[in-house]
Amino acid sequence: MKIPSSIWTLLIGIVLTLASLWYGQNHGLLPSAASDEAVLVDGLFNAMMIVSTGIFLIVEGVLIYSAFRYRRRAGDNEDGPPVEGNIPLEILWTAIPAIIVIGISVYSFDVYNEIGGFDPHAIHQAPMNQESMAMPGSAFAATLSDTPPSSEPNLNQEKSDEAMQDPATAEVRNADQIPQLRNAPGVGSVAPTIGGTPDKTGKPAQLQVNVTGLQYAWLFTYPETGITTGEMHVPIGREVEINMTANDVIHAFWVPEFRLKQDAIPGRQSEIRFTPKKAGDYTLICAELCGPYHGAMRATVVVEPEEAFDKWVQEQLVASKETLNQAVAVNPADLSPNEFLAPYTKDMGIQPEILHQVHK
Repeated sequence: MKIPSSIWTLLIGIVLTLASLWYGQNHGLLPSAASDEAVLVDGLFNAMMIVSTGIFLIVEGVLIYSAFRYRRRAGDNEDGPPVEGNIPLEILWTAIPAIIVIGISVYSFDVYNEIGGFDPHAIHQAPMNQESMAMPGSAFAATLSDTPPSSEPNLNQEKSDEAMQDPATAEVRNADQIPQLRNAPGVGSVAPTIGGTPDKTGKPAQLQVNVTGLQYAWLFTYPETGITTGEMHVPIGREVEINMTANDVIHAFWVPEFRLKQDAIPGRQSEIRFTPKKAGDYTLICAELCGPYHGAMRATVVVEPEEAFDKWVQEQLVASKETLNQAVAVNPADLSPNEFLAPYTKDMGIQPEILHQVHK
């Protein structure tokens, strides 16, 4: 009994579809998904794997079948039949890929929008909010004294506030004063970002972390507490907003498990928002060639439960205060507090006049 070709085509189509669906969901090519946004990106990636697997099996199957079915047999020295083309077939194999590409494009845009990447007004927003990029000077100084700063506006206070910014932030703030950047378009503005999801647009994130990239390290500052560290800690289930800039050249903030990547650009602020969902230690990688030691520019991102995160914050605050107290305790008698603490505070953007005001 000869099986009709239409039946064979149907059976082969069913097998290819099932094989593509299975491999698209079980390819194992991605690391674990550690954020809510990763689920959306994985769905897009799996859909592309399903389509590409199906196309690969069809193309390779036709090639193997044709090579075997139409091979030259022994003793066959005749020319092959002249084939001038098949217009319906050519239209079909052009239209189907076009439809697939358009479908993936629409799906990709929807995912990009759902993770907060599409904001047509972001590039036209006002220059970066320097308060959100404040570095640890004020919080560090607060550990020395409980005296609240004067609220009276004056020139000295403005200089003090400026001094309590870290060098990277000061460079961003004064980017228009840098000769090579003075005429650059968009200097000091907000770069395209991956912001809040559509349901969270306009709402502040539950946790802010300021990130500065420099050759060849990452610095993390928590503006609410003034903690500065080389290791980022975030709690599970809390939306995190990363405000980024670079101190020298372009870097890129990339955590594969979060499925998010964003450039850190000198003179501009870029943003990423994500919600961690899986505890663990993840590697932050610079994904932009930034110099000869680019491959070593890595940091650890710790995703932990809320209780563990709160405990870490308290430990960091206590450790900072103990370190300062120990430094003061061993201060030689012939050095003033300002002179002795200067080496410890220079890299944190705290100027001598600030220490003098705090100690008064």
